[in-house]
Amino acid sequence: MSPSDARKSEPNDDALTGAFFFSETNAGPMSLRTVVFDAATLRRSITRIAHEIVEHNHGAADIVLVGLHTRGVPLAARIASAIGEFEDVEVPVGSLDIAFHRDDISRRVVLPLGPTAVPDISDRHVVLVDDVISTGRTIRAALDAIIHLGRPSSVQLAVLIDRGHRELPIRADYVGKNLPTKLSEDVRVRISELDSGEDRIELWAPDDPSPEGHAANRTSQ
Repeated sequence: MSPSDARKSEPNDDALTGAFFFSETNAGPMSLRTVVFDAATLRRSITRIAHEIVEHNHGAADIVLVGLHTRGVPLAARIASAIGEFEDVEVPVGSLDIAFHRDDISRRVVLPLGPTAVPDISDRHVVLVDDVISTGRTIRAALDAIIHLGRPSSVQLAVLIDRGHRELPIRADYVGKNLPTKLSEDVRVRISELDSGEDRIELWAPDDPSPEGHAANRTSQ
């Protein structure tokens, strides 16, 4: 679901850039710290993940990819396309809305994120796809949702970014990049299918109000 999972329970929409981003805290003014993925790096990461999925499952015949709304959906489609290029197989792709399976549903207003459309998953290897994992609570909700739709042989997880800060014993099987972060930092994910401009993943950090901090922030950009 993109926003990135970090904290997916409280997504923030950057109205200026059109990109979703997630942070563990709302830290006020922020500056770009580093570009984690540009478009080319993101494309290579998706290709590598596609190969790893096929290798791990001994082929693509029994794989179903399920993207979590919102950015997991186009990412799942891209992985399926990459698999098709080297396996000559059309991998089924679905979309999953986990909004009403969250564990904080009693604490906040919950709205649907998009349609759930999942192909037959019985006795298939289901790969959940999302952009970022952090606490693991979004993935826990996805597991709850997917089990209501059938009995897969296995459920696996592919993400572009693992930023740490896990609160549940959940890990990704396929990871584009492990990115250690502070709780106050944002991972901002931009996907061309949904956002303006090219694919891009950025790490943003709170502004340091001191003169030295302002100078450091300018240098990092």
